[in-house]
Amino acid sequence: MRNVVVTDPPRADAGDAARLGEFGVATVHEALGRVGYLGPELRPAWAGARIGGTAVTVLCWPGDNLMIHVAVEQCRPGDVLVVATNSPSTDGLFGELFATALASRGVRGVVLGCGVRDVRELEEMGFPAWSRAVSAQGSVKATAGAVNVPIVLGGQTIRPGDVVLADDDGVMVVPRADVPRALTAGQARIDKEAASRAAFQGGELGLDRYGLRDQLPSFGIEYVPYEEYVREQ
Repeated sequence: MRNVVVTDPPRADAGDAARLGEFGVATVHEALGRVGYLGPELRPAWAGARIGGTAVTVLCWPGDNLMIHVAVEQCRPGDVLVVATNSPSTDGLFGELFATALASRGVRGVVLGCGVRDVRELEEMGFPAWSRAVSAQGSVKATAGAVNVPIVLGGQTIRPGDVVLADDDGVMVVPRADVPRALTAGQARIDKEAASRAAFQGGELGLDRYGLRDQLPSFGIEYVPYEEYVREQ
């Protein structure tokens, strides 16, 4: 691994990232064909946050948060700090003091492939965090890593400047070049879901709205009156 800090990488537009964040992870994930999801292990430190921002990536050694300190300087308003370790770790590499520093720079949140701590303080601050674990286990500052290089979390490659979305449903990444398609497809799905919601409120069934009723026989599903079913048992 090259111990490097890449400065000023190109970023997706911060406004576009925020708009995708408003759409939500499940909506954008479905709209793009179910790609980019980082998996169920990454959970919010507290409920209710929803963000979209541009990635500043960090690669740390397990139990060592030196490179998070280095990365803070590289963050701009609208960014999301995304931290991976070069082997599995659940140590609490991030807490309230880091959040204070990042919030002062306009960072929208943090995604950690390791652990987080100071959960109560983070919630009181309103600073969003997603992590693999909550852990009081502390860290050292002893080993160099890298900032703004491609990293892998949940099987997904995240590059600096990509858009990272996170909410109660999890975390996903939208490659920078794919942001225009994500905006168009995400808005189309929002509109489609709004129409379906209105239809369901009016009593329409998903079986009919999605054209499923005529497909049921092909699944081997049959409707049997109760009396007949009982006689056959």
